[in-house]
Amino acid sequence: MQQKDTIAFHKHFALYKPYGFLSQFINNGQKQNSKRLLGELYDFPNGTMAIGRLDEKSEGLLLLTTDGKTSNHICSGNIEKEYYAQVNGKITTEAISRLCNGVEIGFNGKKYTTSPCKASILDQIPEFPERSKKIRDDRHGPTSWVSITLTEGKFRQVRKMTSAVGFPTLRLVRVRIGSIHLNNMQVAEVIELDHI
Repeated sequence: MQQKDTIAFHKHFALYKPYGFLSQFINNGQKQNSKRLLGELYDFPNGTMAIGRLDEKSEGLLLLTTDGKTSNHICSGNIEKEYYAQVNGKITTEAISRLCNGVEIGFNGKKYTTSPCKASILDQIPEFPERSKKIRDDRHGPTSWVSITLTEGKFRQVRKMTSAVGFPTLRLVRVRIGSIHLNNMQVAEVIELDHI
C-alpha cells in the first residue's frame, strides 16, 4: 500500500481590525509596550500572518493565514481592495476624477504616481460601529464619504491620495478584499474562513 502524501491544512481568518492596533503579532519598534497587537484579539494558531497591512489608525477587513503562498498571491496579485474613506470637506467630482486617473504622492522619499483606480462619492453614510477614538463632528465643517478601490497598496496610500486632492482622510475602513466583504462584522470580530 502506498503511503498517502501528508496534506498540511492551513487556517484562514477574516478580522475586523480595530482602530489603534498594528497589523502584526510582534512589535520590533522602540515603543514596544504602548502598541496594541493582533494577538490580543484572538487565539490565532502559531504561524498566522496578516495578509498585507492596515495602518494603526485604519480599520476594517484584514485577512490572516497560516499559508505563505496565499499571502503572497493576495499581496502581489491584482486583487481589488475597496476602502470607504470619510474625508474632510464636501468632496468634488473633479477630485474624484483626479483620484480615478492617478495622483502624485510621496513614497520612500520619492514622488510616485498612483495607478488608475475606481473612486466614487457614497450617497449614503455607511453604518460602521462607532470608533474608539472620536472623530470630529459636523460642527467643524462638512465631511463626505468616498469609495476607493485599488489593486496596489503602498504605505498609507489612500490617506495620501485624498490629501493630494485636497480632502484629508478622517476615517478609513477597508470593506472588501477580492470577493471577501466586511459585511456586518463587528469591531475585533474574527471569522474562520474555509478558503481565501
